[in-house]
Amino acid sequence: MTSYDEIFENNRLWVANKTAGDKAFFEKLAKEQNPDYLYIGCSDSRVPTNEILGLDAGEVFVHRNIANLVNSVDLNVMSVINYAVRHLSVKHIVVCGHYNCGGVKAAMQSADLGLLNPWLRNIRDVYRLHRQELDAIEEPNARFNRLVELNVQEQCINVIKTAAVQQSYVNKGYPVVHGWVYDLYTGNLIDLKIDFEGILHNIQEIYDLTGQGLMKKKDDQ
Repeated sequence: MTSYDEIFENNRLWVANKTAGDKAFFEKLAKEQNPDYLYIGCSDSRVPTNEILGLDAGEVFVHRNIANLVNSVDLNVMSVINYAVRHLSVKHIVVCGHYNCGGVKAAMQSADLGLLNPWLRNIRDVYRLHRQELDAIEEPNARFNRLVELNVQEQCINVIKTAAVQQSYVNKGYPVVHGWVYDLYTGNLIDLKIDFEGILHNIQEIYDLTGQGLMKKKDDQ
């Protein structure tokens, strides 16, 4: 049996496993989705979204691209965020990068990568914003890992800049944006402890799209 044929056998076994405990599993799943989470991650095949989160089908709305970027001119990711927030009413948005990310590594090279240049420029912009900190890290792999983390941080900020997220949070109190890194070497998820409310408060003077003025931080109220 080829690896291609094995996929369909694996699917058959998966269906059998799901319906063994609940014969109506797929019937209920087909009716609607009510995920609490939007996950924006990297396309890397070593990062299986549902598995690392321990969530089942229907529990996480997923968008993946090279190096987990949230670019305001990328209609794909902007549409995903808008739909997840306005229609699915997700409570949490997670931007998840991973160590040893090929996209981040490529952006650290002084090379013309053709079609990838405009995409990777977003990561190079992250390096430019944090150049002083990154250049002070002498060990190359440690610098690489830190850029992975900073890239997640900046993409979280890009999520927070969107109208859908700002308006929903002010009106409903959610979603909250989180930044994580997946460690390929251990399998662990690392919470970068992004200060969502603090970032939103700090950027609103320029990026406020709520029409309701600046949001006060809870500790300022």
